Amino acid sequence: MTGVVAWFTGLPSSGKSTLAKAVAGELRLRDIHAVILDSDDLRAAMPELGYDEGSRDKLYTTLGRLAALVARQGHVVLVPATAHRRAYRDAARAIAPAFLEIFVDTPLDECKRRDTKGLYAANNAQAPGVGVPYERPSHPDVRVEHEDQDAVAAAIAQQIDDLVP
Repeated sequence: MTGVVAWFTGLPSSGKSTLAKAVAGELRLRDIHAVILDSDDLRAAMPELGYDEGSRDKLYTTLGRLAALVARQGHVVLVPATAHRRAYRDAARAIAPAFLEIFVDTPLDECKRRDTKGLYAANNAQAPGVGVPYERPSHPDVRVEHEDQDAVAAAIAQQIDDLVP
C-alpha cells in the first residue's frame, strides 16, 4: 500500500495545524490512521534552525523527505507547514507517492488577529506575508477559505481516502 502526503500551506496562523488535526479525526472515523508532521514540531526537534533562508531551505527539505519516507511505508501524512516558497511544495510533491496541496487561504489581517506565537508582532521582518514573501499556490488541490471546518475536514478526508488504495 502506498501512502499520501497532504500538505497544508498558508500564512502563519491561518489555521493549518487546526485543520490538519480535524482531517486526522475525520480519517480516524474511516479507520485510516494519519501521521501529523507539523513544521513547528520539527523546528522544535531541530533547534539549530533559525528563520533565515538557509534554515528554511533545510527545514522544508527535511520535512518533505520525511513525509515522503513515511508515505512510502503506506501511511497518510498530514503536513501543516507554511512552506512560503512554491519550490518547497513542488519538491515535496515530486518525491511523494501521492500528494495533495491544501491552501488555507486566510487573509493576513485575520492571521495577525489569531497570532498566538507573536510572529507578527511589530511587523516581524521574518514572518511570511510581512517581511518574507509568501508564494500562493497557483493550482492547489484544495483551497480553504472561511468555510465550516467540519465540512472542509470531511471533504479533504474523502479526497485522501480516494487516493489510498
